[in-house]
Amino acid sequence: MERLVAVLLSVLVAGTNSFSPIVMANQDRLSMTLNAVNQLEAILWDMDGVLADTERDGHRPGFNQAFKENNLDTEWDVERYGKLLEVGGGKERMTAHWNEVGWPAAMSESDEERQAKVKELHLRKTDIFMDFINQKKIPLRPGVLRIIDDAIAADLKLAVCSTSNEKAVRNLVNTLMGPERATKFQIFAGDMVQKKKPAPDVYNMAVDSMGLDKSKCVIVEDSGIGLGAALAAGISCIVTKSSYTAGEDFTGANLIVEDLGDDADTGVSLETLAGLLTANTAA
Repeated sequence: MERLVAVLLSVLVAGTNSFSPIVMANQDRLSMTLNAVNQLEAILWDMDGVLADTERDGHRPGFNQAFKENNLDTEWDVERYGKLLEVGGGKERMTAHWNEVGWPAAMSESDEERQAKVKELHLRKTDIFMDFINQKKIPLRPGVLRIIDDAIAADLKLAVCSTSNEKAVRNLVNTLMGPERATKFQIFAGDMVQKKKPAPDVYNMAVDSMGLDKSKCVIVEDSGIGLGAALAAGISCIVTKSSYTAGEDFTGANLIVEDLGDDADTGVSLETLAGLLTANTAA
């Protein structure tokens, strides 16, 4: 709280032209942040579909390139990949697909060797995906940086809790948000827990590792699977719809929006998120 007050005073005195890269909040909103931060302790973000709309234009073509490089007779179009997103985790997604349609002839009939190949393919897909990020082919979604900058100014804790590979998560955060913002995040990835979403493991790990109070946290998700993990963890959740999830059932979410919004006057704010805690307490 002391850091937030110092930031508010310095910004109000210095004026709007002297903001650092991580303190970009509008002066009219900064004074109201004090009320929100009293209630809100941390924001826990999903990555795919939340920070960036990565599934359709990042992971999917990454998988397809890995399949092609390995001479596998598999290509996921937009519709098929959308269906496969009902399965949490890339390795699990490949396994579910081939269990349904049959395993490629080029792969062994041994379950152990198949799973080893699946892991190899997933690592290669991750490298391809990170190349896409490094080339900045995948932009952050509207409002993400605005909320993050407000949260940093308010001295809130931040984490990304994703089913994706840890290396991919760190690279996206560092590359698309910048190294200064990246230092404010803790990363909890799918390869760090036994059970992936919709199990609550990754969120419970974040809460335990960061010493958080669940009643003062908000999760930002985009899918039914992610919402299920938030509900199972007992943490308030806002759903920001993505290209693949717009038609999913989000019953149980505290708030559902198309996106967080770049406009500070009409988009989601820290006060909006803090209000979800109040709604949960009232319920």
